[in-house]
Amino acid sequence: MAYFPFFVDIGGRKGLIVGGGRIAMHKLQKLLPYDPILTIVAPEISVAMEQIARENNICIIKRSFDESDLAEMYFVIAASNHENVNAKISRLCREQNILVNVVDDKEACSFLFPSLVKAGNLSIGISTEGTSPEVAAELKSRIASMIPADIEVILAYLGSLRPLAKTYIKEDNKRALFLKDMARACMDCNAVFDAQETMCRLESYMHGEEIELAGVLLVGAGCGSSDLITVRGLRAIRQARVLVYDDLIDQRLLDYASEQCARIYVGKRSGRHSMPQDQINALLIQKAREGGLIVRLKGGDPFVFGRGMEEMLALQKAGIYAKYVPGITSCIAVPAFAGIPVTHREISRSFHVIMGHMTGQDLNKNPRIDFAVLAQLEGTLVFLMGFERLQQIVEGLIRAGKEPSTPVAVVHSGFDLSIEIVRGTLADIAEKTAESTIQTPAVIVVGTVVDINENR
Repeated sequence: MAYFPFFVDIGGRKGLIVGGGRIAMHKLQKLLPYDPILTIVAPEISVAMEQIARENNICIIKRSFDESDLAEMYFVIAASNHENVNAKISRLCREQNILVNVVDDKEACSFLFPSLVKAGNLSIGISTEGTSPEVAAELKSRIASMIPADIEVILAYLGSLRPLAKTYIKEDNKRALFLKDMARACMDCNAVFDAQETMCRLESYMHGEEIELAGVLLVGAGCGSSDLITVRGLRAIRQARVLVYDDLIDQRLLDYASEQCARIYVGKRSGRHSMPQDQINALLIQKAREGGLIVRLKGGDPFVFGRGMEEMLALQKAGIYAKYVPGITSCIAVPAFAGIPVTHREISRSFHVIMGHMTGQDLNKNPRIDFAVLAQLEGTLVFLMGFERLQQIVEGLIRAGKEPSTPVAVVHSGFDLSIEIVRGTLADIAEKTAESTIQTPAVIVVGTVVDINENR
């Protein structure tokens, strides 16, 4: 059977719910935002359902179902606890051409209840035709998370544009494109435009100019799996004309870019840089001047040892519009995946993130890390890009007075969220790590939080 997802106005239409239990109440709650005129029939009705019904002026009839209850009904929900009653309701409704939904019996239904996302005038229905309500519910949650917080305001604003656009833009195709671009712009910034900006954009279309997303977005891809990127970051990838990306991102993120998007790999990673930073800056400036939206996709967060601000300043100096979209940083997330919080109220009230990689520097002879200061800190120490200098880091901390028995963990997280971890102390972690097969990149965590799950 093929179910076409009609959207039907049930405001002011009469509907009947037969049943007073949990499932009947669930159906009632789904229907309420759409303002039907409801009647509930059941010998027993839960206290919670009865309260909701009275608050919404819904007619309650406390008795068993009778065929006369179907009179003038537009739709019926059969949610009683008796299969024979539900089957009878289904048969009678079909005979009288009344839309009917029977809980847990798809074959007896003439319509199905979708998983619903409702926000103001936005309604999204998701159905698997009864095969897996769980999948529908999961997709509902994902979609709901992508809807801007101010969607009601945005929809009201976009609705007000339609008569305005019809007055000023006579060509149907151009008017449709204007409305599409304005919707996209409002969704991207989660806001509406004031009257002056609205007229400015309208006049651009009147003179044949299209609204184009332009400039550079520095987007944090998060650390590890592709589903750790923010909704805003994912939206940027989908709209990019050019995508400039690094090594430490899940390659599955590239699949979200449009077919027309140019993908440029600049592969910055410790020990092998395919493109120097000044060339990356120049590339971003060049592509931005060619027009359209340029997305600079960087692993983790661009502003946490990602040289994001260097790129931002270079773009601003060149007069290029540039914005930042944060990402989940590995200094917090990777330890957390391994069960290590970087702070804990009882034992660590601060954490400190240190760059462990210093190209061409010997941390013992010419240190850029002030171990004397770090050794005195009571909080958690988190070293990024320090795997190859682990021995020098632990020696520096011990020499500066940090207890050799201080717990240490070296943690690697894969794009599939798999975790590799080596635990030890400052005294033995370098040796244990050398004997392990742990991969890079890895995060080094120093502090009592490392053993928080071990001691409980």
